[in-house]
Amino acid sequence: MEEYSSGDDVNLFFYINTVIKSSIVSLLKFCIEGVIGGTDYNQNKINQWTASIVEHSLTHLVKLGRPFKYIVNCSVMQKSGAGLHTANSCYWDTTTDGSCTVRWENRTMYCVVSVFAVAM
Repeated sequence: MEEYSSGDDVNLFFYINTVIKSSIVSLLKFCIEGVIGGTDYNQNKINQWTASIVEHSLTHLVKLGRPFKYIVNCSVMQKSGAGLHTANSCYWDTTTDGSCTVRWENRTMYCVVSVFAVAM
C-alpha cells in the first residue's frame, strides 16, 4: 500500500478518501466473508457473528498502521422482506477523518458494517 508523505491538507483528504477507503472496504468484505460467508441466517449466532466481525475488522484495521482511532459498527438482519434503514452522522474534521460503510448480503441475510476513522 502507498505511504502518505505530504503535509498538504488537499492531498491528505484525497489519500483518506481513495487509498485508505478502498483498503478498508476490501478488509471489511474479507472479514464479513470470513465470519458469515457461506452460512444461512441463524438467530442464535447473531451475537457471536457481529462480535467476531467487529473484532476481526478492528484487528485488521490496527494492523494497517495508520494514525487513526477506529469505531466499527455491525448490523446483521435476516432477509424477510422488511426494510433496513441506517444512517450515520459525524461532526469532525473532514480533511483528516473519514468513514465508509459496506453492505453485504447472501440469500438469507444482510450485513452492514460501518467504520469511522478519526485522526489521532
